[in-house]
Amino acid sequence: MCTACFETLPGSGLMHFCHCGSPATLTAMRRIEADISRRQMLGGMAAVIGMFAGFGLAPKELRAQTTGAPLLLTNLRYFDGTTLRLHSGTDILIEGGRITGLPAAGQGPEAAERIDCGGRTVIPGLIDSHWHTTLASVSQMAAMTQDIGFLHLMAGKEAGATLMRGFTTVRDVGGPAFGLQAAVDRGVVTGPRIFPAGAIISQTSGHGDFRFQNALPMMPVDQADYATKAGMSALADGVPEVLRRTREQLMKGASQIKITAGGGVASQYDPLESLQFTLEEMRAAVDAATDWGTYVCAHVYTSAGIQRCIKAGVKSIEHGQLADEDTVRMMADNGTWWSIQPFLADEDANKYTDPKAIAAQKMVAEGTMRAFEWADKHKVNWSFGTDILYGGGETQAKQLTKLARFMSPLAALHRATGAAGDLLALSGARAPYDGALGVIAEGALADLLVIEGDAEAGLDWLADSSNLRVILKGGRMFKNTL
Repeated sequence: MCTACFETLPGSGLMHFCHCGSPATLTAMRRIEADISRRQMLGGMAAVIGMFAGFGLAPKELRAQTTGAPLLLTNLRYFDGTTLRLHSGTDILIEGGRITGLPAAGQGPEAAERIDCGGRTVIPGLIDSHWHTTLASVSQMAAMTQDIGFLHLMAGKEAGATLMRGFTTVRDVGGPAFGLQAAVDRGVVTGPRIFPAGAIISQTSGHGDFRFQNALPMMPVDQADYATKAGMSALADGVPEVLRRTREQLMKGASQIKITAGGGVASQYDPLESLQFTLEEMRAAVDAATDWGTYVCAHVYTSAGIQRCIKAGVKSIEHGQLADEDTVRMMADNGTWWSIQPFLADEDANKYTDPKAIAAQKMVAEGTMRAFEWADKHKVNWSFGTDILYGGGETQAKQLTKLARFMSPLAALHRATGAAGDLLALSGARAPYDGALGVIAEGALADLLVIEGDAEAGLDWLADSSNLRVILKGGRMFKNTL
């Protein structure tokens, strides 16, 4: 589906721009494409998929419910993504890519195609609410220097691996993910659903300013740095520029907007404790996003930065591990979401040699442990994410297992299913997919995993993808080893 196509009017030489980008058209096309996707486009898409096969990006399986019959999962227990217990005595009925019923065991329609789960547990597809689809599988040097085509092909390969780890949805919070999202949604490559933010919007010298000092002062747009040209970041100073860059990402199809409101652990120039964007600049981004029915999320660690974000109307704090308890309480009082990553300075953490980065990483790790405690104490809405960058995607599921150190296994799963789905719902009409995610309930999108493991006893089974016996996304089968 294009958002900026045009055609030449016969005999006039004039360009006529279509209305594919209008909200009404986008809504209609999402419904049409969802139906096309369910039917798999087995004929017309075969040639397109073939082009990608040589890169290892073609879907591993294009199995559809060719009989047109509903699908019924039987002989199971299930975690609904919200209630912290397992349900039994119920089957799961799927039709048209959605869960259409939870009939009592043995009471499903006779005509349904059945999958006997063998007493195993069914859970909603996992959601990573802080992911970078185009930056997760390449080195930082490659991300900043390689041809953008290479980055997109690598991202396509990683998308397939992401889905095979059981993550059926990711919220992309920075990077040129729009093309990959379109390819996944069309079935050209295998991957999760993507909620894209587009380019990270950053002030000059902010966490999203990837230039080197020898690139200063800023040149005209046509001489922009590579990260800007590639759509990784967008620099904005002052209210007019923030409005422009925010609206550009919305025009591209952003489901939420990402800004940088503070420094990072390994930032080359901006200190971890720095405050970024004035209150007025932040409010400009929030106003532009709100006008389109969506929200702003912000990279920030410190209390001062978080409090400024809350005052500006930012709806989701990304990281925030250096918040004090008063700030956490302020988040709860304002209904602000907290996207927390298990940054524990452990064997899976980024490796630094700079003493300042090592010290900052230790501070964030200590804050991570407090974050889980205070989020629970003050009843903050929070969700799980990983923020894996520049390699290490294979640890994505392992990162989720770490939450079980701080809470019950089902409580941890809730943060990567039902809670994360609630966060995604903040996108409103800008959400790329029409339906609830992260839950097993009537009407929800049929993104489901059948697991080999005891979800009540622990999450270690997550670290081995062979324990995911069935992977369904929108009712489509991507794996079945039952």
